[in-house]
Amino acid sequence: AASRRAKMAAAEERVVGAAPAGYTALAVKFGERQRSPHCLLVKEHQVREGAGTTHPPRRTLFVLNVPPYCSPDSLSRLFARCGCVQSVDICEKPGEKKEKFTSKFFNCKTVTGFQVAYVVFRKPAGVQAAKALSQEGPLLISTESHPVKTGISKWIANYAASVVDQEELKAEVDAYMQDYDKKIAEEEAKAAKEEGVPDEEGWVKVTRKGRKPGLPRTEAANLRVLEREKRKRARKELLNFYAWQHRETKREHIAQLRKKFEEDKQRIALMRAQRKFRPY
Repeated sequence: AASRRAKMAAAEERVVGAAPAGYTALAVKFGERQRSPHCLLVKEHQVREGAGTTHPPRRTLFVLNVPPYCSPDSLSRLFARCGCVQSVDICEKPGEKKEKFTSKFFNCKTVTGFQVAYVVFRKPAGVQAAKALSQEGPLLISTESHPVKTGISKWIANYAASVVDQEELKAEVDAYMQDYDKKIAEEEAKAAKEEGVPDEEGWVKVTRKGRKPGLPRTEAANLRVLEREKRKRARKELLNFYAWQHRETKREHIAQLRKKFEEDKQRIALMRAQRKFRPY
């Protein structure tokens, strides 16, 4: 038993010490029964000066190798001992922009692998305190007071969450459509205000809302335009103006008459062949 504990301690030291340059390795465990720790790689998040971001520098901790079972609440609880945590954002890739509109019913992605996280503290001292956790023992993600659901309990919770509340869904859709209608109204008001107003170089932007709106570029509209052009050319074309046009017209007329005569002969022969005497 003593040798096993020594081997486990040595393994933990190797895991914690094997951190890439610039990162600090933090050992975490899912629960007390888990023997081998997992390694979180953390460092201070750095951005270019003047770049607008929801993750401010000096107060944001960048976390790599976040397991799928680790939720934002779990990370917030893990780093709460380092200082007041303002927000926790989990993304699939570094630098991924988080959508402003988060829906409970639509665009729900299933977590299938390890992710990255941005932990924002209220004070810069929280980042340094989080990096200093590498000197302590493995942190526990699932505890008695804050257990992480697994197995049948997780499946039951997922099934309960999959049952849609119609009233809540209707309220979310109505709110989204109100925001969409408001956005469209603002765009139309802006376009109407800028209609007919030349820009700095004197150019006037032509839109569909003007006196002569542009045609939509669809297949049906293109066919109508081609048919109109064909009729216009037919009206302008001079028929039977030259002698060769007279000859061509007569030749085409005679060819049509011969074709019709042959068709009539075949039809009459077929009718004679089908005519039979049927007394009964």
